[in-house]
Amino acid sequence: MSEKSNARESIVSTAARLFFSQGYHATGLNQIIKESSTPKGSLYHYFPQGKEELAHECIQKANEHILQKFEETFAAHDNTADGIQRFIHDMAHETEEAGFTGFLPFSFWAAVETSCISHQLRIACQGVFAGWQDVITKHLIMDGIGEEKARETSLLVISLMEGALIISLTNQDKQPLLTAADYLSVVAKNARQIQ
Repeated sequence: MSEKSNARESIVSTAARLFFSQGYHATGLNQIIKESSTPKGSLYHYFPQGKEELAHECIQKANEHILQKFEETFAAHDNTADGIQRFIHDMAHETEEAGFTGFLPFSFWAAVETSCISHQLRIACQGVFAGWQDVITKHLIMDGIGEEKARETSLLVISLMEGALIISLTNQDKQPLLTAADYLSVVAKNARQIQ
């Protein structure tokens, strides 16, 4: 990787860590420059529109990572319900290992931090949630669940997962995530029967 690519990656990874841990508003460009150990000119070279453009890149990178993790988890399980349960269990353990700090739930970050201040970032966040819903829906359909029921179930999965993450972080306890994982597994297994 070239020095220029390293500088850009360092800026993005530092910004993502800061945005998702302390929030968009609390993160300044000077802090990103300092903590990424890159010259000020590098940030403006790669992100001439500044903080909003950088936040957009962070949202896209986080989304790519999460979508890849969804696909890998689903591929390792016989059915989507077991994959959902494993995905959320992994999230619970990662949250606990991080000491319940170091990141905000994507929904909280998207809704509170960016949606009100930037149309571009709100659209990007809408795309993230749509992408998560699409990947879960696709796998539920592969399990034989009808498209409409699969879309409804996937929305429920995302909503309960993100809500449980907020409660887990607030209480500094992984149990809300583990409980959500177990219930969502049952919901996904029985989606055809739910009216």
